[in-house]
Order: sequence, then C-alpha cells, then structure tokens
Amino acid sequence: MTKNPVPRSEHVNRSRTVEQLVVGKATSDGAGVKLTRVLTQSLQRRLDPFLMLDAFGSDNPDDYIAGFPDHPHRGFETVTYMIAGRMRHRDSAGHEGLLENGGVQWMTAGRGVIHSEIPQQEEGVMEGFQLWLNLPGKDKLCVPWYRDFAAADLPRLVTETGVAVNVIAGESHGVSGAVTREATAPLYLDLHLPANARFTQALPAGHNAFVYVYRGVLSIAGSMVPAQRMAILASEAQADGVVIEARSEAKALLIAGQPLNEPIAQYGPFVMNTEQEIYQALNDFRDGRLA
Repeated sequence: MTKNPVPRSEHVNRSRTVEQLVVGKATSDGAGVKLTRVLTQSLQRRLDPFLMLDAFGSDNPDDYIAGFPDHPHRGFETVTYMIAGRMRHRDSAGHEGLLENGGVQWMTAGRGVIHSEIPQQEEGVMEGFQLWLNLPGKDKLCVPWYRDFAAADLPRLVTETGVAVNVIAGESHGVSGAVTREATAPLYLDLHLPANARFTQALPAGHNAFVYVYRGVLSIAGSMVPAQRMAILASEAQADGVVIEARSEAKALLIAGQPLNEPIAQYGPFVMNTEQEIYQALNDFRDGRLA
C-alpha cells in the first residue's frame, strides 16, 4: 500500500483565471453506454495534448451494462479512472485487469490494440472518467503498454488545509504521481476539498490546463464553477499556477499538460498526424494487422 507522504507547500503568486466554462454533451458510446463528453473534438487544439474527456455515472444498469465490446485504438493513450463500480479490461496484446473503486487503468495504444471494457456488476452505481492523451508523432507507433493501479497504489497527499489529493500523473506538492510522461508532462489530480479549503498548484506557463468539477461548487480567481462544468484555465504569462477554493465540500479533477503543437488527424478511435496515417490505420485494422 502506498504511504501518504508528507507534502510540501506549493506557493502560487498569481492564479490563472477561468477563460471559459464548458457544459458537456450527453452521448453514448460502446454498446450504448450513456456518458457526458466534456472535452470534445472542437477543443482538442485549445487543450492540446488532451483529446477527449468522458464522464460516466449512473445507478441504472441499462445505462452501462453492455459496456464497451472489442474496439480498436491507435496513436494515443487512454486513462480510465473509476470512482465507483467494477470494469474488466481485455486486449489483443494479452493484457487483462479488473478496474475497481478508486483505481486507474493507463493504456498506451501506440501502434494499435483492440480491447474491451465490460462492467462486472449488474446493479449499483457505475461512475468514472476516461481521458484521452495524445502521443507525439515519433511515438504513435510504439509498442502498446498497459498497467492497472489499484486505489491503494495511487500516491496520495493531504495539504495543510485538509485537501485530499490523488496524484494520478505528474507531481503535486512534492509528491510524484503513478505515471509520468516526458513529451506531454501530464498532471492529473483528483481533489477532494472540505468546506472553506484552499488548494494551490503550480503550473508551467506554457501548459494547457482545465478543472472539471464533479461534486459541489468551486471558485477559481473569483469565478464560480458549478458541478458538471469544465473550467478551461486561461494561459497567462504572468500566472504561475492556479488557486482553487471551496465554500462547501467539493470534488474536482485538475488536469494539465504540455502541448505537442503537432497536427491532429482523428477518425474515431485512431489519432494520427496526417490523413494518410489514418488511411493506413484503417487498412491495418481491416486486414487484421492492428495488433
């Protein structure tokens, strides 16, 4: 089990402000799983290197029971964070794992995998998030990689103001996350803020960043961010981080990363740099060469 390390203080002189509040779009994916697409394709360039964020949550089995049967991916990474429920992963690279409450599944599709994600429950709440993180062009055809992190294996910290933080990726208050990536330098934090708490996080000026509130209401630089809203944080040269405040108990994801500044060509589950590479991915999938 991961011990809770002693965090160091993280000082922010000037907080980023909220550039835009985004309301997610209700949709379905897989075999009819109902979800909310928070980060859509139209925001990929603005939030580079992130391609998509889905939030799913329901206590109605009809909304999730069919899951996500076999489907392909190439050219990016998927990060699935399960808040409640159980999902089994199987893929064509021979990986298999059971994602449970509080766990994270990190998969690098690279040159290609075909995988399935099927709920392992017939009743109760199923809730979580899936984030798509782009790969640089030089790594898009890398060997696929996969790892499950149980809740107990995720680094955690509690700040002086009582904010509990799961550090999924990157570094916060001197605590390194479960995963690091050099090219995109992703920061992925799950924040649980008690009433009247204040959380500070340093952010490099060039990184794109957003906050998704999934419980309660938060305040960022004077802007209120209600539940089920994504706050895109302005990229301001003078700002050295973000300050997040909660008047009542709240929970949110704070996600940031270094933009790749490369062309993005997407066709469904394939994300490459050019249309020709997309055609190649489609041909490889049809001919059984994806994995």
